[in-house]
Amino acid sequence: MEDKTKLAYLAAITYAVIIGLSFLFSKVALQYAAPIDLLAYRFSASCLALSVPILYKRKVMRLTFRRFVSLAPLAIFYPLLFFSFQTFGLRLATSSEAGIMQASAPVFIMLLARHFLGERLNAKQKASVLVSVLGVVFILVMKGSAIGAANFKGLVLLLCSVLSFSAYNILARKLVRNYTNWELSFAMMFLSFLVFVPLSIIGHLRRGSLAALLVPLQSRGFVLSVLYLGVLSTLGTSMLNNYALSQLEASRVSVFGNLGTVISMLAGVLFLQEKLFYYHLLGTFLIIIGVVGTNYFALAKGGAKCKF
Repeated sequence: MEDKTKLAYLAAITYAVIIGLSFLFSKVALQYAAPIDLLAYRFSASCLALSVPILYKRKVMRLTFRRFVSLAPLAIFYPLLFFSFQTFGLRLATSSEAGIMQASAPVFIMLLARHFLGERLNAKQKASVLVSVLGVVFILVMKGSAIGAANFKGLVLLLCSVLSFSAYNILARKLVRNYTNWELSFAMMFLSFLVFVPLSIIGHLRRGSLAALLVPLQSRGFVLSVLYLGVLSTLGTSMLNNYALSQLEASRVSVFGNLGTVISMLAGVLFLQEKLFYYHLLGTFLIIIGVVGTNYFALAKGGAKCKF
């Protein structure tokens, strides 16, 4: 296995760990700010963090206006549409339903990657992807979660968020050939900043509560949560995911996302004193088997190696 491939696996695992812990920080931050305000702060932190290395070492960016515009579709799918659909979907559906829908992302990515990228998975890999998805769904269903017909609109919005994330993975897989990781991340963060910050400010202006926008900054817990969500969970994960996509097939990268469920579960047990039941362990086993199988059987068949 090449060093770049090993780094890609490390990036994918680190991505899953950061995403898994992000739910803890999101819970804290949402105690102090509305979702749209949190998104504004989140992408402000991302842009500030990204501007430091770019200003310090300008060679990392070769982004002309034309090249920047060509990256707009990537940023529109993720984070813009993904977070928008997810935020409004969660108002009409439960977080458990969102988890079940998000777990299906590897299946959609597998189908899209086959059609648009020509990536082929063998039967064992396909079965492994489904086992990983089944592991997440099993945990959530055993916790008493179910897809309710009453939440149909919310489920449609959550499905749109999953499709947006899937489309982003396919686009990013193509764009990493011609753009650096810094350029991809800058376009994603900056365009999201240009959308969510004005939306937050305009909303407060309409309600005459502009001063309230700054109130959350008085809380240390909120500031630390925003730094984690903005720098690590948004900027960091985008760079990690983009790097992994530059070395591995989109379908192989996507299945690592389900490891985030395992990390979230462990974080809940360790930090929130949540109980651990047998179905957590069985579901975790299925998720890990699915992730390992998807990538092991790719290596066994001499899976495609990226040249870029």
